[in-house]
Amino acid sequence: MTVGSFVFMLHSHLPYYRMAGMWPFGEENLYECMSETYVPLLNAISELYEEEGIKAKLTVGITPILAEQLNDEHLQNGFVQYLDSRINAVSKDLERYPDPNVEHSQHLKYLAKYYFDWFNHIKDSFVNKYNKDLISAFKKYQDLGCIEITTSGATHGFSPLLATDSNLNAQFKVGQDTTKRLFGKKAKGCWLPECAYRQGYEYTGKDGQKKWRPAIEVTLQNNDIEYFFTESHVIEGGNSVGERRVVGIYGNIEYIPLPKREATGYDTFSAYWLPDAQVAVMGRNDRAGFQVWSAADGYPGDGCYREFHKKDDKSGMNYWRITSSTTDLGNKMLYDPVLAMNQVNSNSDHYTTLLYHLLNDHKKATGKEGLLMVSFDTELYGHWWFEGIEFIKQVIRKINNYIPEIERCTAGEYLEKHPPVDTIQIPESSWGQGGHFYVWMNHLTEWMWPIIHACEKRIISIVSNYEKIPEDKLLHRALNQLARENLLLQSSDWPFLITTWQAKDYATDRFREHVERFEKIADMIEANNIDDNELKKIESIDNCFPVIDYRVYLPIEEGVIPQQEAKLAPLYN
Repeated sequence: MTVGSFVFMLHSHLPYYRMAGMWPFGEENLYECMSETYVPLLNAISELYEEEGIKAKLTVGITPILAEQLNDEHLQNGFVQYLDSRINAVSKDLERYPDPNVEHSQHLKYLAKYYFDWFNHIKDSFVNKYNKDLISAFKKYQDLGCIEITTSGATHGFSPLLATDSNLNAQFKVGQDTTKRLFGKKAKGCWLPECAYRQGYEYTGKDGQKKWRPAIEVTLQNNDIEYFFTESHVIEGGNSVGERRVVGIYGNIEYIPLPKREATGYDTFSAYWLPDAQVAVMGRNDRAGFQVWSAADGYPGDGCYREFHKKDDKSGMNYWRITSSTTDLGNKMLYDPVLAMNQVNSNSDHYTTLLYHLLNDHKKATGKEGLLMVSFDTELYGHWWFEGIEFIKQVIRKINNYIPEIERCTAGEYLEKHPPVDTIQIPESSWGQGGHFYVWMNHLTEWMWPIIHACEKRIISIVSNYEKIPEDKLLHRALNQLARENLLLQSSDWPFLITTWQAKDYATDRFREHVERFEKIADMIEANNIDDNELKKIESIDNCFPVIDYRVYLPIEEGVIPQQEAKLAPLYN
């Protein structure tokens, strides 16, 4: 007898960093996540399957732009160089410790050896086990049934704020095509960039006629995408997730939350159909998600775990532990890997028990087996929470070995066994602070959107002149590169990094660079004067989506898909 199903979803995404700086923003951010998250995650999936016969049953979202970077030879070789630099740095720590003039230097020597072995193991895995090809490794475990790969918008463009259906479709078509090319089959599911959703709506066209702009799910269905994920408050109502104010070194940023909604009577223990297309949505279980991601109450904040922010001033190694949330960086205690692993064991025991009780209580209350879906940024595990990959591994193992009443499955497997019964309408929403679009459209970023919209319309205008691929190979290359630059400038990462002040100048520069490249290529095409050397220079930097077909931007008639009849559950008035 099972009590219900558990879907563990990991959303993997980073901006396009290739040849766009190294540190503090740029390629090194990718290399850190490869070393601390992606390689360890693959190792965990591999060890569970090959050593214990356990299929992880993780749903692993890999955005197309991240997949392209993991598949890139320049970045693969750069990662090896990064690992060599880390090994060299910690080797020097091994030479300088123990130092009689440094307190606890014997323990620092122990930690240096720990990291020396750790980085060498990551390098050995990447070079010898995976042959520098993480994409093929993920595909292997997909084909073995250990994981399910989901897709996303090609460059994580913020879907609801794109002005044209042609550009919205291009994001998901290029995304789906990229996933199929790299992983061997189309993805059934996707992660909506920033969990951003909008309904269909009526508008007045240029001809003065009323038209209907389809909801996001129509574009998903047109690209063979069968499901996506959302936040708990989107399904349940009540307050949106997120603080009203974020305080940073640059001052306060106000977020106006969505108005509190009445409880809908619906919960996240089921998946639901969307009204305008046969696409399903499943919401994150708030209690199970909160237990991990909450900064104040989640597992990663435990004092035993490694401190992310404090690094050795010579080697850059993280030799300290969190100690407590109120401890200044200067007073942090040294890290103890054994103590941390003991805490992982305790936390994974607590979590698996929590999952069982959530599902069992739901079954007792309703008489039905429920869905418990949790979704997280993959980079939380390993990169931000160093011990997080081991936590995932232990949770999977403990459910498999000791709690067979919980059915572990991927999102696609769950929907095959338990297709939705109810159809609901969800509101405009995102995962961002306040639950709506403010993080991406506000007084700091509003200048970007007229530029994005102008590029949307310009590429449609240019491409409409070339319904057939031109025999001129130079022109063909220019059209394809124009399409790449348009996708890259639409990345939701740029407004996000500006709003949060994490990398405001870097994000502004990156956005402007892609716009400038787009406009330069567009000008050359329209003037029928394409500079081969200039085009090669841009192609050598922004080489993602190598088989893109610019005709993805051929104009489609906007807003002609009629609103479809559906029996709606009374979610919101």
